[in-house]
Amino acid sequence: MAVDRDPAKLAMAARHAEAKGLTIEWRELDLEGTWPELEAFDAVLVFNYLDRASMPRILRMVAPGGVLMMETFLEAQREAGWGPTSDKHLLRPGELARLVAPLTIIHGREALETVDADRWRAVASVIAMKR
Repeated sequence: MAVDRDPAKLAMAARHAEAKGLTIEWRELDLEGTWPELEAFDAVLVFNYLDRASMPRILRMVAPGGVLMMETFLEAQREAGWGPTSDKHLLRPGELARLVAPLTIIHGREALETVDADRWRAVASVIAMKR
């Protein structure tokens, strides 16, 4: 299952998945609202999204032996002049590792990286497993 609030992004992803012969259930859902009951998944991917209050629910969605892949912006992103600016949507240094506990971190990083010739981004990423 794949979830996003943007129907255009879901349609684009569905076209790519269909071209590769993948069968995926697509759900338009705004996670800022009420969440439906969702089962546990072997892989949960969370990108450019941060809602600290939802982290316990996200962690419960990872099945035993499953992985969580998560990446979102750090506070340093403000200095880049684009992207989120609210503390509500920016991670503090070292925070992502604490948010995914008690999962076992397989790989984590905090990085400043180029996006293109004129822009950079500050992100934290983690791959963590539920044992």
